[in-house]
Amino acid sequence: MFGRVTRNVTKTARLMAPLGRSLNAVARIHTLKFISVSSKRACNQQQIVNLVPRSSGQSLRLFSSNLPKHTELAMPALSPTMAKGNISKWRKREGDKINPGEVLCEVETDKATVDFEAQDEGYLAKILVPEGTQDVPVGQPVAIIVDEAADADKFKSYSASSSAPAAPKAEPQQSAQPAQAQPAATQAAHPPAYGNSAAPSASSAPAAAAPSSAPVDRVFASPLARKIAEENKVSLSQIAGTGPNNRIIRADVEQFIESGATAKATQPQAVAAVAQPTVPAPVSAAGAGEYTDMPLSNMRKVIARRLLESKTTIPHYYLSIDCEIDALLSVRAQLNTEGAGADGKGGPKLTINDFIIKAAALALRKVPEANSSWMDTVIRRYHNVDVSVAVSTDAGLITPIVRNADMLGLATIASSVKQLAEKAKTNKLQPNEYQGGTFTISNLGMYGTKSFAAIINPPQSCILAIGAGTKQLMFDPSVKDPTKQPYRVATVMNVTLSCDHRVVDGAVGAQWLQAFKGFIEKPVTMML
Repeated sequence: MFGRVTRNVTKTARLMAPLGRSLNAVARIHTLKFISVSSKRACNQQQIVNLVPRSSGQSLRLFSSNLPKHTELAMPALSPTMAKGNISKWRKREGDKINPGEVLCEVETDKATVDFEAQDEGYLAKILVPEGTQDVPVGQPVAIIVDEAADADKFKSYSASSSAPAAPKAEPQQSAQPAQAQPAATQAAHPPAYGNSAAPSASSAPAAAAPSSAPVDRVFASPLARKIAEENKVSLSQIAGTGPNNRIIRADVEQFIESGATAKATQPQAVAAVAQPTVPAPVSAAGAGEYTDMPLSNMRKVIARRLLESKTTIPHYYLSIDCEIDALLSVRAQLNTEGAGADGKGGPKLTINDFIIKAAALALRKVPEANSSWMDTVIRRYHNVDVSVAVSTDAGLITPIVRNADMLGLATIASSVKQLAEKAKTNKLQPNEYQGGTFTISNLGMYGTKSFAAIINPPQSCILAIGAGTKQLMFDPSVKDPTKQPYRVATVMNVTLSCDHRVVDGAVGAQWLQAFKGFIEKPVTMML
């Protein structure tokens, strides 16, 4: 009997064990919840703010027991491709009243300088990012807005952990880290060329010329350069590299050996050389003169990236044709004289470029295959004809758009181009005035350039390069009299069409050029 009781007790204990574990788990959960609630109560305002995701350009309303209610204004995304922006100028000062629609500051985007307008009424309590600050990430707080003027003074010492701009990357010549920390610093200061080659490992570092107690600069060299240096007992630390990111290549070692320079150096000299900041060698192997490094604007960075992408990913081909423009020049002169301007009211004079824009737009309507874009899975053919016109500014090249150019008159095109060009040169273009476009025209004829080939402006599939008009002796087949010379002098303009072969075949490009030539040589047909 006692045996049965013992077995029952044991069985009951096994059945109760899971229940006990469950109770312990519940107890632990309640304990964690209590700790979590206590931690949240102990969090300060900034810790709670950091837990709240902030989308690009979104204002965050904050409440604190120490500060009045306020709004953090974040750097907005003022263009689809904008990831960072520069605060060019603050239009408002701390303590100023702000009304909806008023401009707070000017922001330099990757395309132009755009006004950042206030959305709500209030007072500017604190400027977190001063004017002139560059590369401010989208979403980073730039200012504090309060409802009452009396609350502005309470934010004089306010600072947000995310308001400070990112620290600039350390320059190679400023690096003075110990030997064990040098590989990481060097990798940050010298990214791999083209983004593919990996940074050399620590095992490939050359033998130090200085005692182990002194800091040692890391030397980058190709394997072949190292081999030649070892064979000739040359220290790589004495050679200036001319390869990518100042990497020492074979030619550098051979030139050093041929120059007869000694590879031997005393230890004090080596220590002194290491202690001093290293100055990067010029890219050219030959001695370079004085020069100035110009900082890159956001627009220049975007131009470089997009043109490199276009030239390396789009299969370009080029078609050229000569157009006689004597009839066009005659019509233009007559319209400008009789109309007293493009609009007949003393407006801007018609230019050759206005006729070119109109002719290109009508040719696109006649050959719609050229008014298309490559979209990876489909070819998108546009129903509207929006012509981008390349305008050169001090900051770089930008392409404002003449919308529905095929349906506009020459006077309207002339007025639109003049206004867009003035805005472009003063960095006042709005995003909708330069984003989009189905075809681009680049005209260098006013500089005397006879012909050139332009790079396609993605995602468009064509760009037309316009050269200068020159006087040429042309064969005239209409002269039948053998006593007369069958030649005449004509003003000829050369144009070159760059095409994306994925979208526009050679025959299609040739058809478009024929249509364009027809409108240019018979300008009256553009007015029908």
